[in-house]
Amino acid sequence: MGERAKIGYEEERHATRTKRVASGTLACARCDAPVALSGSLGLTARLQCPFCAHEAPVRDFLSLAAPTRPTRVAVVIR
Repeated sequence: MGERAKIGYEEERHATRTKRVASGTLACARCDAPVALSGSLGLTARLQCPFCAHEAPVRDFLSLAAPTRPTRVAVVIR
């Protein structure tokens, strides 16, 4: 029997640099209810308010005004 072709996987990782540019608050633009995230999202990703069900891009929920409130988020560039 001849040699069998080996099937393998190759993982490629690229170094990414991140820079924190601001801190802000994530709250609904319509009812001002705080919105919590479990991970990172882009500014154009869709987000829904858990209180009033208002749906919009993340950028509409983000406020960079001081002082930040309890639902603080870090705005980073990657």
